[in-house]
This record gives sequence, structure tokens and C-alpha cells, in this order.
Amino acid sequence: MSVDEVAAETLDAIRARGTWRRMRVLEGAQAPRMVVDGREVLLFAGSNYLDLAHHPEVTEASARAARDFGCAAGGSRLITGNLDLHEALEAELAEFLGTEAALAFGTGYMANVGVIPALAGHGDVIVSDALNHASIIDGCKLSNAATRVFPHGDVAAFEETVASAAREFRRVLVVLDGVYSMDGDLAPLAKLLPIAREHGAMTLLDDAHGTTTLGARGRGAAEVLGVSELVDVHIGTLGKGLGAFGAFVGGSAVLRELLVNVARSFIFSCALAPPQVEAARAALRLVTREPWRREQLALRSARLRERLASHGISTEPSTTHIVPVVIGENARTMAVCERLLARGFYAQGIRFPSVPEGTARLRLTPMATHTDAEIDSIADAIAQELEAA
Repeated sequence: MSVDEVAAETLDAIRARGTWRRMRVLEGAQAPRMVVDGREVLLFAGSNYLDLAHHPEVTEASARAARDFGCAAGGSRLITGNLDLHEALEAELAEFLGTEAALAFGTGYMANVGVIPALAGHGDVIVSDALNHASIIDGCKLSNAATRVFPHGDVAAFEETVASAAREFRRVLVVLDGVYSMDGDLAPLAKLLPIAREHGAMTLLDDAHGTTTLGARGRGAAEVLGVSELVDVHIGTLGKGLGAFGAFVGGSAVLRELLVNVARSFIFSCALAPPQVEAARAALRLVTREPWRREQLALRSARLRERLASHGISTEPSTTHIVPVVIGENARTMAVCERLLARGFYAQGIRFPSVPEGTARLRLTPMATHTDAEIDSIADAIAQELEAA
């Protein structure tokens, strides 16, 4: 068969399942209001949670870096790409997290598929939550370690799994998300991490959605739950709360040295471009200087959940700025999504394989700078469309 025949056959099967996807075209700067598929809408489908992507200090820092250093680092970090800008960003990230060191990666996906195989391999085992992100799942597969999956957030099952793994395998690596990206709930870290420590397991926390947005200092889910010192490896992103691009790993200096030497997604990738690095540094300063952004994000998210609840719409188990409205059936979910778009609200429908079959949903992500009126308007529109659907 030709490539086109294979593609057409596969796409036909995807359409038959009702899971065909397409990319929408967005215009303008990332902001509470954008133009989507030619229509101006209120945006409730992004990850620019703190509204920093188009902040004047962030864009000016990026533009200045492009003028002064160019638009590319010029190679991988181990050849020609290790700029003083990268070292400065990593030092600032480590200080922000309260870790000894940090290392930047091209994306959060690259961080997970690089770090997990660096810490676990043949003869080891990875203990992973059933709802962990796809990049964690792929990192586990690439590691050649055994993988033991426990039901989402189930503390008793986790303890049994870790205890059994510790008896059977050489090393145990526990891998968790901080905020689960489709349900908006926090991992029960205050219960899970002490168990992992008791059994001598290493702990990796992918807190892509929690870093900068949660905690008194923005250090994320572990800070909120008071267990930061029990996290061995902290993975965060530069492309969500910070409004830039890239990702990072925080931990010990010896962990950083190990990753520089063995993490393939770091070694064999071009370094982050100077404009991206300087945008992230500027955004990090704003996160530290302006805690009101995460405070407002929490207030807007709570208001959205409360307004939906007033219409009898559940958003459980969300306690964060990711607010799901589970509809269930694919076609109905996407029909509601399209009608909301026509009314001026972009609330993306999410289907299998991003979520389990039968749990298709609207995934709402407010921003710190949405107004109360805007929050209320989308909640009321969702209620009206669900009643009509």
C-alpha cells in the first residue's frame, strides 16, 4: 500500500469512531479574547493561565534577545548551543523551585521521555498513576523498565503496588502528575509521597499545570500540599503559566549532571532559542513579583465551578484552574462545543483517546485576567446549550 492509502484507511477508521480531529486557526495574541476560525470569541481553551504570553515585559525581553543573540541557539547544548542565557535561566528556575539545580528541555514531552529512561531501565520498575500524561506513558515505554499502573489517586492500591515493587525490583521510580490535565484534580501527594519514601522509591512529579499557578510562591502542587521536600525530580513547563516555550527539570546537581550525559532528548536536540529563554526569564520575574495573578486565577476558577454548580452542572473532581464539564457522548460534546463557538465562546471538546471512552467533555481553562462577567457568561451559555442538546 502507498502512504496515502495507509493514511486514508486509518483516517476513515478514525472518522467512523467519531474521534477525527482538526486544528483550529487562531489569530492575534494569546489573551482572554481571540479570533478563532474567523470569529472573535472568549478563550477558555488555552494554557496561558496567568496571561503572560503577551505581557509587554515578556515580549520586549524576547524581542531584545532576538536582536542581540539571534533567533537560534545554533546547536545542541553539548556542542555550540550552551549559551550563558541558558545557564542563567536554569539558575533562576532552581532558585524559584528551591532545588539545587535545573536543566531546560525543548518541551515537557521531551523532558519526560528523557528523564524517565535516565532513572529507570531493565531490571527496574516504574509505578505510574492510571491517568498520567501521555508523555509519561511514552517515557515509561522507552525506559525498558517494568511498569506497574495503579488506579487514579487510589492510595491503598498505590501502597500495595509500591511495596510489592520494592520487594521484586532493583529500583522503584514513582511518577505522578501534580495537576491532572483533563480532570483538574490534584494528586494526593501528602499521602503518596511518604509511602514512596518509606519504601525507598525515587519520586518524579510532572507539575506542568501547577508550577507558577499554585502555591504561595507558585512552586506548584507539592507546595500547596506541603510535601515539596519529598519530590526528587520536579518537571515543569515554560509554555503554560509562564507564557513562553520549553520545559525544565529541577532537582539535585548530580541529577542535572546525569541528564546532561544520558538524556537522549536533551543531548540530541537543538537548544532553546534565545528569544524563548529570555521570555521565560522575564515571565518568571513577573510570577515572583505579581502573586495576584495566581490569586486571581484561583478566584476565577472557583467562580466558574460555583456558577456551573448553580445550574446543576458538576465539575468534579476539579479543584484547580482546569474545569471539566463531562457530557459523555462524543457527538453531543462536539455539537455543544461548536454551538458555543458560534455564540462567542471557545470551550474545546475533548474526546478519546485524550480521555477514556464515554467521558467526552468540555475542558474549560479560565485565565487570571478574565472578568467575573465573562466567567458568568460562559457558565450560563453552557447551561443553556446542555439543556437544548
